[in-house]
Amino acid sequence: MKVQLLNKISKVGLQQFDDTLYETGEHFTDYDAILVRSANLHEMEFPKSLKCIARAGAGVNNIPLEKCSEQGIVVFNTPGANANAVKELTIAGLLLASRKIVKGIEWVKTLDPKGIGKTVEKGKSQFAGPEIMGKKLGVIGLGAIGVQVANAAAALGMDVYGYDPYISVKAAWTLKARIHHITQLKTIFEECDYVTLHLPLLDSTKNMLNAEAFEQMKDGVRIVNFARDGLVEETALIDALEKGKVAAFVTDFASEALLKQENVIITPHLGASTPESEDNCARMAVEEIREYLESGNIRNSVNLPALSVEKAAKNRICIINRNVPNMVAKVSSLLGQYGINIETMANKARGDYAYTIVETDDEVDMHTIQEIENSEGIINVRLIRQMV
Repeated sequence: MKVQLLNKISKVGLQQFDDTLYETGEHFTDYDAILVRSANLHEMEFPKSLKCIARAGAGVNNIPLEKCSEQGIVVFNTPGANANAVKELTIAGLLLASRKIVKGIEWVKTLDPKGIGKTVEKGKSQFAGPEIMGKKLGVIGLGAIGVQVANAAAALGMDVYGYDPYISVKAAWTLKARIHHITQLKTIFEECDYVTLHLPLLDSTKNMLNAEAFEQMKDGVRIVNFARDGLVEETALIDALEKGKVAAFVTDFASEALLKQENVIITPHLGASTPESEDNCARMAVEEIREYLESGNIRNSVNLPALSVEKAAKNRICIINRNVPNMVAKVSSLLGQYGINIETMANKARGDYAYTIVETDDEVDMHTIQEIENSEGIINVRLIRQMV
């Protein structure tokens, strides 16, 4: 099986491929999988052989999800693999927002080396800033990264407020007991000295920090955004900075409008830029590709439902279909027409699409597979032989 590499991928991850089963490269014409980091796939034409795309990272804005779903291509991401890297940078961002460290460093570089010790002592007061201990921090978004940030900030003595209306059970269990889990954003805006964002860019979250939000915030609030560009409305932010409503803004996303703004610190998209994070993301992405290609199981997909079935028969039929009534009955009927006995069958839906795994010990020929695929509502069918 061929895996097309669209970016430089960690060798630690690529080593997870069994070289007797897989070939990786950058110049294949037909391939079974794509492994990608930041390359833009929106204008890319996919070969019919493509079965899955794995993004070595959390965000998938560079991948055309609807197009992939319509073509029966499973898209994976690697949630949590870079969480520690982003957590650490966020904590650094909170400190940078408080202590005027960057301004102090830049000032020192302008000084005459002669007598610099005395000059520094005389001028250092202009870079004084508050400690974060004892301050209130609002964490918006309690996914893998947000929970780690909340817990780390609490360990540093901050009074942490967490907001996420869709918090998972796993995240809720991981969240330390002393963190306030609140149900209204207004509470964070009105109460918190610091606000940090950890959520995806969706239609519902775009420009969520806007003029109305800033108006509700405490004077002198400090904001950190290492999540996604587009979560903060720049015009409203600049106005809030100039009025002193926002004392500092630290972001991982450069823009022309913010570049020369006072009290803005911009890092060059460093959130996941650690060797450990790149290794973790690559390793998880490779595992997702292997599991899907070798067994048909889906884990961490962003466009199709998660479904894993234990191996119990020789052959496995994997079906991606539209989420419409009677599809399971239709598949069962088609298999019955061709004399195929179903040992196990599992089906799960997500939005407009569904995924079905059928296991059988009977022999299955490609004619049968083609007949199922030609049936109305079926997007594609894949046969995996000799499972056990």
